[in-house]
Amino acid sequence: MSTDTLRIAVAQLKPTVGDLAGNTAKVREARAAARAQGADLVLFPELFLSGYLPEDLVLRPAYQDACRAALEGLARETADGGPAVLVGLPWNEGGKLHNAVALVDGGAIVAVRFKYDLPNYGVFDDKRVFEPGLLPGPISFRGVRLGVPICEDIWGHDVVECLAETGAEILLVPNGSPYHRDKADVRLNIAVARVAESGLPMLYANEVGGQDEVVFDGASFALNADHRLAVQLPAFREAVVTTTWRRGASGWACDRGVVEAVEEGDEADYQACVLGLRDYVGKNGFPGVVLGLSGGIDSALAAAMAADALGPARVHCVMLPFRYTSAASMADAEACAGALGARYDVLPIDAPVAGLEAVLAPLFEGRPRGVAEENMQSRIRGTILMSISNKLGAMVVATGNKSEMSVGYCTLYGDMNGGYNPLKDLYKTQVYRLAALRNRWKPVDALGRAGTVIPEAILAKAPTAELRENQTDQDSLPPYDILDDILSCLVEREMRIGEILARGHGEETVRKVERLLYLAEYKRRQAPPGVKVTVKNFGRDRRYPITNRFRDNGIDAFVPDAGLYRIARPSSIDAIDF
Repeated sequence: MSTDTLRIAVAQLKPTVGDLAGNTAKVREARAAARAQGADLVLFPELFLSGYLPEDLVLRPAYQDACRAALEGLARETADGGPAVLVGLPWNEGGKLHNAVALVDGGAIVAVRFKYDLPNYGVFDDKRVFEPGLLPGPISFRGVRLGVPICEDIWGHDVVECLAETGAEILLVPNGSPYHRDKADVRLNIAVARVAESGLPMLYANEVGGQDEVVFDGASFALNADHRLAVQLPAFREAVVTTTWRRGASGWACDRGVVEAVEEGDEADYQACVLGLRDYVGKNGFPGVVLGLSGGIDSALAAAMAADALGPARVHCVMLPFRYTSAASMADAEACAGALGARYDVLPIDAPVAGLEAVLAPLFEGRPRGVAEENMQSRIRGTILMSISNKLGAMVVATGNKSEMSVGYCTLYGDMNGGYNPLKDLYKTQVYRLAALRNRWKPVDALGRAGTVIPEAILAKAPTAELRENQTDQDSLPPYDILDDILSCLVEREMRIGEILARGHGEETVRKVERLLYLAEYKRRQAPPGVKVTVKNFGRDRRYPITNRFRDNGIDAFVPDAGLYRIARPSSIDAIDF
């Protein structure tokens, strides 16, 4: 029996990898909410039952079996006459594991479709764990032919083209699309392209929430065949919203519904950092966090994010002063903790530093003081924070930024200690921007205080680690606006040295930064996870060897000498896999 009206709920929700009971409960709760809204069908994000990204956990047969059992339980529950459910899970078919979506309705599993286009770049390793499905046909649901391309399936032409040619009327797209800056615009442009090519309207459902380094930002939407936005859900927040679709002379269209503003730029980056930290702490069962509050910009921003993520009562700030800690830093740290409403303690480290220096004195005798003595301070601070964590249970938040992580301006087993780092993918210039932003703006779901939470004195002073007298970061690093631009060229854009020099940077500075970037790889391998906000973060996105002697020799562009090739080949050299 066909229908001319279809009500489809989008369940933009937050699963947890491996929590099958919790994820299944979320499906039930969303289905109940959708039923109250009069929905016929509830659309969930990609791999919702298992949680996404499951990585190699999904290869365990017991995990696959548990996911299938959870789906079968949900299928039996749909015999109550309520909405059908379209939900993602791993599916083993004939010994091949697929990224699948299943339709359950009327007490049974009605249809299963497999992801065709498996991404294998950036944060994705789908080809490592899944087998691609065949090009899918539509699913018949109450007389309506639904095309269900899964996430990456709409980033190319083939799947949507196949669905259109085989009679699909509406595209329902379950997604696990991670956040990076400006990603919402990229997604929308991809969706508009598929709608334009196929002439079919689209309902795009994206996951929300943090999973280790990756943050899913939600921002689900509905597009009509005329490319107009009919529905826009919020970013970074859960929502269950029912959309109404009507069949007309020219096909199906979605009624105008809720259209929320979606944060962009620095506001989106800030929200991603807060959400990533909140979910890492919450999903891993920590009662709160502890961090060293130095009176500098990085720890102040990390503390503000922690307060927004968890509430001030779950944030413990500790000042760990030494002889080089200025009175201004002491005052700024106290003022910051007070503005945030967080617990604040002062634990001087003079005695443990003196004790460690005394132990090492026989070995260090006759040698000048230097980096080893400076790093003692950082490592003692790290040990104290980890001890507080061990005793009181709070997770240590690391506070280093991407500029420092890039060039190794950080101490292993010292300020790099921690369970998670919300600033890990923010360059120093971004840290300053986000700190200033937070003083004039508070996210809707932030649990911290409104107003100025980072004292202006912290924003105004020159950055310094205060490990020796009158030290500033610029003693050993280029100014951060220069450093960050060079790093962005090297890390995110993989530019040649010649291209970076053409931007006006000095050759000596560029080569020094490149050298430091490569040398610090061993430190980054030992760093805690942290939120991804750029196109290419350290970790899942960028996997460089530790042992690496390559340095760019400055050739602007290498042109192969065609005369050296002595193999028969077709006219297009692109067809050769050398």
